Amino acid sequence: MPLASIPSPSQGVWYLGPIPIRAYALCIVLGVVVAVIMGERRWRARGGDPGTITDLAVWAVPFGLVGGRLYHVITDWQLYFGPDAPNEPIEALFIWNGGLGVWGAIALGGVGVWIGCRRRGISLTAVADTVAPGVVIAQGIGRLGNYFNQELFGGPTDLPWGLEIDPGRPGTVPGVLTYHPTFLYEMLWDFAVGFTLIWLGRRFELRHGRLFALYVAGYTAGRFWIEGMRVDPAHEILGLRLNQWTSIVIFLGAVVYFWLRRGSTAEESLGVATGPSGPADGEEEAEGGADRDGERDGRRPDEPDGDPGTVRSAAEAEDRGGAAGDGDPGAVPEREAGRR
Repeated sequence: MPLASIPSPSQGVWYLGPIPIRAYALCIVLGVVVAVIMGERRWRARGGDPGTITDLAVWAVPFGLVGGRLYHVITDWQLYFGPDAPNEPIEALFIWNGGLGVWGAIALGGVGVWIGCRRRGISLTAVADTVAPGVVIAQGIGRLGNYFNQELFGGPTDLPWGLEIDPGRPGTVPGVLTYHPTFLYEMLWDFAVGFTLIWLGRRFELRHGRLFALYVAGYTAGRFWIEGMRVDPAHEILGLRLNQWTSIVIFLGAVVYFWLRRGSTAEESLGVATGPSGPADGEEEAEGGADRDGERDGRRPDEPDGDPGTVRSAAEAEDRGGAAGDGDPGAVPEREAGRR
């Protein structure tokens, strides 16, 4: 019996009337919100337009949820469609019950971001570098959902931070009460990777997707050893779980990309008009606005400001005065006579 342990939540769903409020879904939503807020701050600091990351999230989130669920169902199809499947086939759509593959979420979510970037004329690599720290921190927050669902834990342990799991759940051992909290290990790892990326981005000039490549490499390095601790059913190849092999392949791809893009210096579009083609400090806009105001007032663009009616009245008065002088050389306007 361990001296100390981490208790599991007694429930992972609450009801607001007939509406279920699931902790797993709340953790995902919280992660998305944090990622968008961090991305917006970093994007504005880079010189991008406010609201850009929020708009791109409208594309990324639904694509990512679909991709994450597809990866889970494809790689664990026996949970829904096998002869002894513990779940009904329709439950493959019940995303709130848990089961999102991060590989599918990032891949298909990236497709959504690419579509949004294409529509706005923004560099995909610039966005990827901007959101990388927020994405990995969001993944860590999402792992709290596994805690509420009592899933994806590791093998038995007597360590004081062992996680209590209800007997009878998949992966549990009869008579064992506490297991490695792999959700906690991955959450802390993700947070460490996220803050390290923020520091590296400030310390070094990592552009053209290189910071995102470091995120991928850092995450997969941690996922490899944490995945090896898990005891939930999974496909294995040569003694390694499928997600461990996936981590190896993606880690190598990220390292190769980081190396190949080390000399990239091309400008990355942020979707903001800059340079000689745009107005300089609003001068052209102000000048154009003044010209248009002059046209509406009946003045020529080069005519001085003032009341056009006053100018015309003065001119007419001068003409009338000149005409009177022509008719009677001795006549003097009344005002001039008074001044004399």
